[in-house]
Amino acid sequence: MSTRISLTYEDYITIPADGLRHEIIDGEHFVNPAPNLHHQHVSRHLLHQLMTKIEMAGNGVVLNAPVDVQLGSHDIIQPDLVFVSSARRSILTTSRIKGVPDLVIEILSPSNEKYDLHIKRQLYERFAVPEYWIVHPDKRSVLQLVLIGDCYREKECFDEIVMTVPPYTHVDLTCIW
Repeated sequence: MSTRISLTYEDYITIPADGLRHEIIDGEHFVNPAPNLHHQHVSRHLLHQLMTKIEMAGNGVVLNAPVDVQLGSHDIIQPDLVFVSSARRSILTTSRIKGVPDLVIEILSPSNEKYDLHIKRQLYERFAVPEYWIVHPDKRSVLQLVLIGDCYREKECFDEIVMTVPPYTHVDLTCIW
C-alpha cells in the first residue's frame, strides 16, 4: 500500500526554476508550459484595464503571473491575474498572497483548458474565491463565475464584464483581443 505525499509551500519553493508554471493543488504537483503569445497579449491588455480602473484609483492591487497565491497548506497556485482589494491587503506578504483574493482570472490556452475549467474552478469554489473569470481568447468571451453561497453562478460575457466585488469595475472586453 503506497501513501501519497501531500506537498506544502515549503516543498513548492524548492522546485527549480525552469520556465514552466508549477502549482500545488490538494498537495499534488501540476506543471503547465509557458503560455502562448496570444494568451500573453490578452493578459497584458486585461491587466492594463484593471490597473487603470482599480489600482490607479486606489481600490486595491492587481498582480499578474507569476505570482504565488497560497490558498491553504496544500494549495499554491499561479493565476494569470489576481485582484486583492484594499480592505484585504493583509493577505499580501513579501513572498506571496497568503489567503483568498477578491478576483482570480485564468486565460485559457490549448494546454490548460480542462485544468482551468474543472480543477481550478473546483479549487476556487472550495476556497470561496468571490469571483473567478475564465477568459477564452478563441471565443473572445469571458465566463464570469460569481460565488453565491458556496456555488458559482455563471455568466458568459462578450463585450463587457462588470466585477461583482467592489469596486464594481466595468471592463471593455473588445479592447483585450
